[in-house]
Parts: sequence; structure tokens; C-alpha cells
Amino acid sequence: MAAESGGGLTEYIQHHLKHNMVADGTVHLDSWATALGLGLLFCFWFWSMARKATAGVPSKGQAFVEMVIEFVDGQVKDVFHGSRTFIAPFALTIFMWVFFMNAMDLLPLDLIGLLVTLIAGEETAHNTYWRIVPTADPNTTFAMSTVVFIMTIFYSIKAKGGWGFTKELFTAPFHAHGVGAKAALALPNFALNVVEYLSKPVSLAMRLFGNMYGGELVFMLIAGLAASWVTFFPGVLFNAAWAIFHILIILLQAFIFMVLSVVYLAMAHEAH
Repeated sequence: MAAESGGGLTEYIQHHLKHNMVADGTVHLDSWATALGLGLLFCFWFWSMARKATAGVPSKGQAFVEMVIEFVDGQVKDVFHGSRTFIAPFALTIFMWVFFMNAMDLLPLDLIGLLVTLIAGEETAHNTYWRIVPTADPNTTFAMSTVVFIMTIFYSIKAKGGWGFTKELFTAPFHAHGVGAKAALALPNFALNVVEYLSKPVSLAMRLFGNMYGGELVFMLIAGLAASWVTFFPGVLFNAAWAIFHILIILLQAFIFMVLSVVYLAMAHEAH
């Protein structure tokens, strides 16, 4: 995955944008494996901190974990007014997992290629594809937003009942009196509700994907800028500046994904 020697910047970017695919290209192995590994890392980290937690003066690690948990729980408490027994851990998982996946964008672009070169040689590295940022892959973001969508439907039915949820699809947002008027507005109401429900997971997934994909492309362009000795030092300065700014994007996108997920669940949980 190192920079191509003769292909130029375009081939270099195309190489880094290619996924490691299996099952005839339907599964992006790199996104799946990296996301799974980061999720297990998050679970192990918080489990180990909870296992070693003390009632006295907490360690720095315990204090940090407690601060994150209290922050997420406070955000959920402000938005979701039902039982937070499941929603708060769910929101914490979303926030930390998305943050971990976003943070992979801060790793050196050619790190995987360098490791493969040292282990298996340059030829193998040239034919190895591994995109390290799972959230720059729409498969990852749409998978997460689909889970949120399914939970939204579940909480809607739980709060309003199966008949109440179905009735709301055909009677809101436009209300009418009389059988004829209700029948006339049934299809427009249903169409608007379908668009509203489907737009939530689509916007949730595309917002995260677009920001992380754009950030990844900027890092690739900067890496191409620093490919020669003439532009090496300006490229390093630009890369450092963008990485510092990108930390804010990484945190902000994880926070937005978490908050919007909780907001959608809260809206579904509210019985009309």
C-alpha cells in the first residue's frame, strides 16, 4: 500500500481507495475486520476499567471512563425521557465505537503498506488493499443507521401499539374529520411518513460517511503533496494542521451520530 513509484497521484489515491473485498465484492473485509477489532477493543477497555473500579480515589483511566459515561448519560437524559437502562449503554457504544473508527483516519496513510512491505515485500504490498477507516465506507455507516432505523420502528410499536403505529402512518401529519376526508389523505400521509422514516437512516449514514470520506481524501492529497523532497516539509506542515483540525471532526461526527440516534428513538418512544 505504499505510494506508487510510477503511477502518480491519481493511481496512488485509487490504490488507497480500493477495499479488500471477499464474496465477489459484496463484503468489504477491511471495514468489517477493523470495525470488529475496534468494537472488541472498546468493550475490553471499559470492561477492564469497570473490573478494577474502586470506591475511593479513582485512577486516571477510571476517572476518564466515568467522565465519558456521565457525559453520554447526561445527553441521553436530556433527550430521552423514558427508561435509560438500554438506551444509555446503546448511546455510549455508538459514541465510543464511532469515535474509535473515525480516529483511524489519524494513522499514517501508508502504515499498513509499510508493515506489509517489511513482512512480505514490496510486490505483496503493491497488491494489498486495506482501507483503515471503516466509517469512510458507506457499508459501515448504513449498517449502523439501519440498526437505529429498526430500533426506531420497534420503539414506535412499543409506545403506540401495532394498531396505533399503523393508524398514525395513515392519519398524520394531516388530520381530517369524516371518512371521505380521511380516506383522501391516507395515501399522502403514508407517503410522507415513509419518506420521513427512510430519510432518517439515509441522512444519518451519509453525514458520517461524507465527512470521513472527505477527510480521508484530504489526507491522501496531502500525502501526494509530500511525495517529493521539494514539497516534503510543506506537506508535513499541512498534514499536521489538518490532523489537528480533523480531531474536532472525529469527535463531532461521533457525537452527532450518537445524539441523532437518541433523538430518533426518543421521537419514536413518545406516544401521540
